[in-house]
This record gives sequence, structure tokens and C-alpha cells, in this order.
Amino acid sequence: MGGLADDRALLGRTSTAERVSDILRSRIAEGFFPPGTRLSEDSIGGALGVSRNTLREAFRLLTHERLLEHQLNRGVFVRVLTDEDVADIYRTRSLVECAVVRGLGEPPFAVDGLADAVAEGRRAARTGDWKGVSTANIHFHRELVALAGSARTDELMRSVFAELRLAFHVVDDPRRLHEPYLARNQQLLEALQEGRRDDAEALLAEYLDDSLRRVLDAYGQRGAEGARTGG
Repeated sequence: MGGLADDRALLGRTSTAERVSDILRSRIAEGFFPPGTRLSEDSIGGALGVSRNTLREAFRLLTHERLLEHQLNRGVFVRVLTDEDVADIYRTRSLVECAVVRGLGEPPFAVDGLADAVAEGRRAARTGDWKGVSTANIHFHRELVALAGSARTDELMRSVFAELRLAFHVVDDPRRLHEPYLARNQQLLEALQEGRRDDAEALLAEYLDDSLRRVLDAYGQRGAEGARTGG
């Protein structure tokens, strides 16, 4: 838990369950706690220097966000998503992200954050850092949602994107999953830079449909591999 202990400074003097949950949410999104991991109250509480009650409240908050699950007589675990979970995540993404693009006012649009995320993804790809490409892709879509200028929408999608990362962490070939979206993010960026809002919405809708199929295909291949090996 050495790496997690470094986060203790983030708690400051007014440690709260919300701050603990923020730290754990970020660590789950980064893959520090992969899907299926049992979370030890003693280890995490000791690393962060928080009480058992505070930690349990943080666990409760993240369970509500569907990032954790409590298994009777076993403890608290990082969730492993089902196909149905993945489909529901993408349904939410389509509803929200496409509505954000559709609701943009008149151009020019404030796309600097999108451009930064595209550049971040390309830098990661050049070094073969496909986890970094995945992170950059999440940043791209967070910046896209932020174009709505809605704190409530940002908060909603923060949890959705964190849950999405649970799906990405069980994919065996991250390059195959994420590499195609480097170019597609660039296409979306260019459409918005040029003020082509309708084109951007159409590109995004197709993008999300394709991404859902790719993630479900990766899930299917993993399940088939497990069946062949008896796992």
C-alpha cells in the first residue's frame, strides 16, 4: 500500500469520506485496484490514516456509484462488469454526450481541452503506452461533456467514466481496443473546430456504437478463453 500512502497528504486536516472516496475512485480508474480486487479495510485505512467508519462510508459511496460491491461474509470488492453493465454505460454515454454536442450554441466552440487530450493520446501511443492512450481517451470525452458547462452533468459522467474504466481493465489487448480512436478523436475535434456540429454528433453516435461493439467483443473473447482454459 506504499503508493496509496502517498495520497494521505491529499486528505489535509479535514479528512472526510468524500475525499477518501475521491482518492479510491481515482485509484480504481487507474487500475491500482483492478476489477475483482478485495479491498482491505486495515491496509487502506492504515495507508490513508483514516478511521474504519470513515473508510466504510467511502466504500458505501463508491458502492452507490457501482464501482464497488459488498459480498456477504466476504468483504468489499471492485466490481467486475457484465455485458449488460457495459451496454448500459454506453447507452448513458450516447444519451449524454450526443445531447451535449447537439446542444452547443453557435461556433466557435471551446475545444482547447479536446485538442490537449488528442495530443496526450498521440504522445502515449508513440511510446506504446496503451493504458495512457485509454486515459487520454477518457480525458477527451470528459472535455467533450464539459462543453455543456454543467456541473451536474460533469458529476454524473465522472462516475460513468470511472465505471467504464472497469471494463477497459479486463481487456486483454488494449492496443486493439484503443488505437482506432486516436484518429476518430481527431475527426471529432476537427468537426467541432470547423463548427460542423451536426457532423460531429453523427460521428460521435457512430463512434460510440462501434466502441460498444469492440468492448463487448473483447469481453466475449475473454469469456471464451476462460472457458477453454477452465478459468
